[in-house]
Amino acid sequence: MAAAPPSYCFVAFPPRAKDGLVVFGKNSARPRDEVQEVVYFSAADHEQESKVECTYISIDQVPRTHAIMISRPAWLWGAEMGANEHGVCIANEAISTREPATETEALLGMDLVRLGLERAETAKEALDVIVSLLEEHGQGGNYYEDANSCHSFQSAYLIVDRDEAWVLETVGKYWAAEKVTEGVRCICNRLSLTTKMDAEHPELRSYAQSQGWWTGEDEFNFSEVFSPAEDHLGCCAGKDSLEKQEESITVQTMMNTLRDKASGVCIDSESFLTTASGVSVLPQNRSSPCIHYFTGTPDPSRSIFKPFIFVDDVKLVLKTQSPCFGDDDPAKKEPRFQEKPDRRHELYKAHEWARAIIESDQEQGRKLRSTMLELEKQGLEAMEEILTSSEPLDPAEVGDLFYDCVDTEIKFFK
Repeated sequence: MAAAPPSYCFVAFPPRAKDGLVVFGKNSARPRDEVQEVVYFSAADHEQESKVECTYISIDQVPRTHAIMISRPAWLWGAEMGANEHGVCIANEAISTREPATETEALLGMDLVRLGLERAETAKEALDVIVSLLEEHGQGGNYYEDANSCHSFQSAYLIVDRDEAWVLETVGKYWAAEKVTEGVRCICNRLSLTTKMDAEHPELRSYAQSQGWWTGEDEFNFSEVFSPAEDHLGCCAGKDSLEKQEESITVQTMMNTLRDKASGVCIDSESFLTTASGVSVLPQNRSSPCIHYFTGTPDPSRSIFKPFIFVDDVKLVLKTQSPCFGDDDPAKKEPRFQEKPDRRHELYKAHEWARAIIESDQEQGRKLRSTMLELEKQGLEAMEEILTSSEPLDPAEVGDLFYDCVDTEIKFFK
């Protein structure tokens, strides 16, 4: 069984997080050469009985889908992480469990992230959407754009809104979930739920008993029952680095945690790289807007987090979107992945130059990195003003916010 990639995602609630803000963060660890794109989809109405084509299968569409902003591997339909117009954020982790994931094509964990965002107005609603689709369609299929072998995994999710988070962990169609409203929580590529479960599949325990994994007499500990034999230890290197913070956790703290290579939160190994990162700030005061930051580029320690705010008239950012190959895409044809097209978008190509300099030339690389962080800081300060302002947000001022930040970054690299 292949090891799941070592991704991490976090949430911090007040008072550990500062100023009444819920802070969410995710590093997406994926194969090194995979490109992630950042894409906005506006809210939409759909005809009765229409279908939505997910990565491998089509399912029934709903009458209305919400506006979403997602970061996703460019070859698939779903998302590694994202947010919707109602302040719901979801990220998923591929996990290895005692029960191998099926290679049969069904919904990917990443499809379920996007479906949850498109169909839910709260974290709890998103949980309900995901588990009902899991029951109906199952999860399975290749997690990677790889013709040579099928890498299939079970999934864990961190689902967050302004009030609460849900940690959802799945084994096939079976699942358990825990509600979180305080402190810091981290999920990674191992099961984390133990004896505290606030919701679960009605047949979860009887299934565990039927497999001989639980006697029915001991206390039911989800991780102990469903983890592979060698592997039910806690995983969260990053939670330690986040919890050790003396001060309150801010958006900057979360970004620093995601950039931390020493703890293993920011992966840069022979097989895997943090190919994209995201941070969201969800004010518990509903008069303030939620702000979502995306890199759209690999390695957060060499990337710029760029802000995005949902308003009615968002300017589309084609420079973070990968080329579209339509029905000719090798990911859509069977047998799949017979070729690997060049999926690099304009921002990714510009950023490759910066990564090369940072890696090769110490002095020039240091200067470049400090200028990149300065650009990011200007964005953070502007967002801080929006959050602390008593004036209502002017949508016209932020509709092209992400567009302008990406444009500035590309010009800077050139």
